[in-house]
Amino acid sequence: MKYLLDFTVITVGLLAVTGLVFGDSDHERDDHRQSSAAPSFAPYQTECGSCHLAYPPALLPARSWEALMAGLADHFGDNAELSAASAAQIRDYLVNNAADHSSARRAAAFANSVPADQAPLRITATRYFQRKHDEVPARLVKDNPKVGSFSNCQACHHRAEAGSFDEHSVNIPGYGRWDD
Repeated sequence: MKYLLDFTVITVGLLAVTGLVFGDSDHERDDHRQSSAAPSFAPYQTECGSCHLAYPPALLPARSWEALMAGLADHFGDNAELSAASAAQIRDYLVNNAADHSSARRAAAFANSVPADQAPLRITATRYFQRKHDEVPARLVKDNPKVGSFSNCQACHHRAEAGSFDEHSVNIPGYGRWDD
């Protein structure tokens, strides 16, 4: 009986630590298993982060990053071309850390939300992103001059640069805390 009790206590403890008992997959806690690692590759931070948030690579599949890096001459209306060496270095970093190469749960959710025959160029075009933001009225984002677009993650997710997109700490400028 003592062994059964010890086994039960250990099992429940392990499950709690891994989030399997107390975790809520739809309302993800912001921890190392679920957050999207902040980009740590200096060339990516310098080159891409100088114009916009250096989005965590785990938010798109590798094929999307390959397509984005191949189209830098017309990067959403801007010329973002890099030297061949820099582009190859950054492409390799993004592909190696993409959603379909990451062990993070949120990365898997992004990867699984993109059909195998598609390579979206925008994180906002993934089904996972759309599902997580479907209750946020466009007027609070697109019609909000302090936000402007759903791609402006850091406007509402104040720890986006650290790779944290915890839905429980969303604060929409001009509106306040968002809680769906």
